[in-house]
Amino acid sequence: MNTPSASRAEGPAPSDADAGSREILVWDLPVRVFHWAMVASFAGAWLTAESERWRLLHVSLGYLMAALVAFRLVWGLVGTRHARFASFVRAPSAVLAYVRSLVSPRPEHHVGHNPAGGWAILALLGLAAVVVGSGWLTYESLGGEWLEELHEGAATAMLAVVGLHVGGVLVSSWLHHENLARAMVTGRKRGPASDAIRSPWRSVAALLLVALVGVASWSWSTAPAATDASGRQAAARERHHDNDDD
Repeated sequence: MNTPSASRAEGPAPSDADAGSREILVWDLPVRVFHWAMVASFAGAWLTAESERWRLLHVSLGYLMAALVAFRLVWGLVGTRHARFASFVRAPSAVLAYVRSLVSPRPEHHVGHNPAGGWAILALLGLAAVVVGSGWLTYESLGGEWLEELHEGAATAMLAVVGLHVGGVLVSSWLHHENLARAMVTGRKRGPASDAIRSPWRSVAALLLVALVGVASWSWSTAPAATDASGRQAAARERHHDNDDD
C-alpha cells in the first residue's frame, strides 16, 4: 500500500485512519481521460499507419499523443496522490519483489499503480515521445530513412509494452479479485478510506478535453493539401532511394 501523502492538486491528505476496505476514489478524472484518450490515439495511429488515404488522421492522432504525453508529465508532478510519479515509480528491487510476490500465497496489493505498472507507464510515455517525435520529423521530411525505421520500431515496441501492460492488468485483476479496467472507468477501487483522493478534478479533465479538441482542430486546419502532402512524401521516398543507390 502506498503511504498517504499530500498533493499540490488535492490539498492535505485525509486524516481518517480507518483501516477497513471500501470503495474509494483512487483515479481522478484527468488520469482516466488521459488513459482512454491515449488508448484511442495509439490504436487509431497504428491502424492508419500504412494508409496514404488516412495519412492526415494518422498525423493528427500523433499530435494528440504528443499533447497527452505533455499533460501526463505535468500531472505526474502536480496531480492527485496516486497520479504522481513519486507515488508509483519504485526502484528495480521493488519491481522484482512485486513480481515474485505474484506467485506467493500473499501477493502484494497496491491501491494505486503497483511497481511493475509504474515502470510500464514510464516506458509507454517514453516510447510515445519517441514515436511522435520521429513521426513528425519523418512527416516533415527532416530526417533520413533511419528516422522512419526508428518511428516504426518505437511503435512496435510500444505495442509490445501495451500487451505486457494488459497482461499485467489481467493477472492483477485475477489475483486480487478486482476489475482494474473498470476502475480506470469509474475511478474507484477497494481500499482504506485514508487512501482516497478528495476530488475527481472534473475541471482539469474538461480543460484537457478542450485542449485535445483544439489540437485536433489545429492539426486539420494547418495540414497541407492532400496533393502537397503526397508530393512531399514521394519526394522524401525518392531521396531515400537516391541515398540507397549511393
